[in-house]
Amino acid sequence: MTPIQPTYLYSFNYDYHHSALCKLESRQLFDIEESGKVLFSDIAIDPSVSAFIKNRLEIISSAANYADLLEELMRKDIHMEGFNVDYLILEGDTAAHPERRKIQKDIGYCIEGDPDFNHPTITYGIGTYQSIWYFGVLLTQSVDWHKHKQKPRSFSNSLGINIAKTLVNIATKGIKTKTLLDACCGVGTVLLEARFSDYNIEGCDINPNSCDFTRENLVHYNYVANVYCSDIKDLNKNYDAAIIDLPYNHYSYSDDTVALNIISSTAKLTERLVIVSMSDLKPMLEKCGLTITDFCMVEKRGKSKFTRNIWVCEKEGDAIFQ
Repeated sequence: MTPIQPTYLYSFNYDYHHSALCKLESRQLFDIEESGKVLFSDIAIDPSVSAFIKNRLEIISSAANYADLLEELMRKDIHMEGFNVDYLILEGDTAAHPERRKIQKDIGYCIEGDPDFNHPTITYGIGTYQSIWYFGVLLTQSVDWHKHKQKPRSFSNSLGINIAKTLVNIATKGIKTKTLLDACCGVGTVLLEARFSDYNIEGCDINPNSCDFTRENLVHYNYVANVYCSDIKDLNKNYDAAIIDLPYNHYSYSDDTVALNIISSTAKLTERLVIVSMSDLKPMLEKCGLTITDFCMVEKRGKSKFTRNIWVCEKEGDAIFQ
């Protein structure tokens, strides 16, 4: 029996200190973990929603032999005006630049129509992974979200945009219809990444300055989202998921009590929480009646080094993290 070919091949790009974070995101988006910076899936995810997904190849043909792939493409008799062909460099591929260019030309000759290298109507991709050649329609990540690095307002301890973008995907599992709350929104880093990708999100913070800064950042990028200046315990709404970047839990015991109140209050508004902390929250989460379903640790690199813990929690279900 011929094995069923997956619909998509995803390629990833990340620094080593974001490896665990990328794998956590892939588990939540695809229900499987990327390996070798490659993942096959039938789930359609726009690469631009992720900080780590570089490309998505919608597979048209695959073959163990390059010549066989070319023959198959000729038989398909593809007609397309204004196309372009990109070469995907996947893990284990050692082809030099001249060889990659020749392969791009070979594929181009298999397509009927005039290419357009500057403004293509469609981009095809060709690449090899574990001795199999893949050809298909290529969708590449847009880097427009990098503009958020120059947001008008920021705090020194704000989440990086890569982490913020990933938290949104983890919380929603990539489902755009999910309603999302950023329970301690700070300057709105999470809200910016969510609104860029058209996720439905609202923010809350007890600090009036933070709320003002969040609104200023949203307006700067023409994004719209509700921001509530309120103690989270006084918010009376329901959400599909919530993100909490705890602002206090690493300072003192009394602030651990505040963190406990934030988590327990947020848990009343949703069934699913994604929590960022500097310390071990397992006893606190258990006290709140939450089950840890996934977890990772992310190192911050730079002048000051520290580790963030990311906890994925549900009110119901069996824990997979021990």
